[in-house]
Amino acid sequence: MKLKHYFIVGVACLLAGCQTFRPITFTVATYNMRYANSSDSVSGNGWGQRYPVIAKMVEFHGFDIFGTQECLFHQLKDLKKALPHYDYIGVGRDDGKDRGEHSAIFYRTDKFELLQKGDFWLSETPEKPSRGWDASLPRICSWGHFKCKDTGFEFLFFNLHMDDRGEKARVESAYLVQKKMKEINKNLPAILTGDFNVDQYSKSYKALITQGNLYDSYEISDLRYITNGTFNGFNPNDFTEDRIDHIFVSPGFHVIKYGVLTDTYRSKGNAKERADVKYVPKEASVETYQARVPSDHFPVEVKLSFWKKADSKSFHIQ
Repeated sequence: MKLKHYFIVGVACLLAGCQTFRPITFTVATYNMRYANSSDSVSGNGWGQRYPVIAKMVEFHGFDIFGTQECLFHQLKDLKKALPHYDYIGVGRDDGKDRGEHSAIFYRTDKFELLQKGDFWLSETPEKPSRGWDASLPRICSWGHFKCKDTGFEFLFFNLHMDDRGEKARVESAYLVQKKMKEINKNLPAILTGDFNVDQYSKSYKALITQGNLYDSYEISDLRYITNGTFNGFNPNDFTEDRIDHIFVSPGFHVIKYGVLTDTYRSKGNAKERADVKYVPKEASVETYQARVPSDHFPVEVKLSFWKKADSKSFHIQ
């Protein structure tokens, strides 16, 4: 729905003598940050040089709450240290503790209070570490029940990383997540972020948007800023129209804007040649560096608002 619609509804409520609705807004993102490994380090994309850039991106773009994929336990500790105003929830997919990749959720502790948290595996036995259906690896979904500290607005946030090979596993996972949303609290609005490993034309994508529980934030956004898809393979020059990283929202959320953030940074590497400064002011010192991206995925960011019936607390734009 668009803002105009909410305005009309609000006016109608006033005329009818009912309570008014006011919007709550915050920024949500999803980011596959790539697991730390020696091969990436050899090619110049090591975690040690990437995560400070990622942390600055998070702060600059103002992520209030965001899902991460692929991070190992030591990566999460690095990121938390670099982001002192954030905390995270989530466990490792291998043992339900610290081992293996996480689908951790980071959130600003000054904005949100964590009321409840949990994890389940994308499998026929979601209560324990397991690999489901035709999946190649165990996959996990972490979730949290959050409350906005200044308004009291509550919502559920789910974050996952679907399997890269198992088509049946992805479809079944899409149904499982929606089932879990209703089991945990069917009355709360919900957000689902993640690396879904498929584009917007896949069966599992359709399984998420055809049940009436979720909308693709891209499709209902007022403003879109997307100059590329979401996978880059660490090559800033590649282009794709496919979106494999998504943010889904339940009915009631209004998507103000949607963007795929293609921020790059520069690495000196082995480059020693001076850049062509023919058209650069002589006072400027310019050298040839290599453009790099902080991960092999681009993050997706959305600004959301939600209209809640006013009660004893005053709901307002943050």
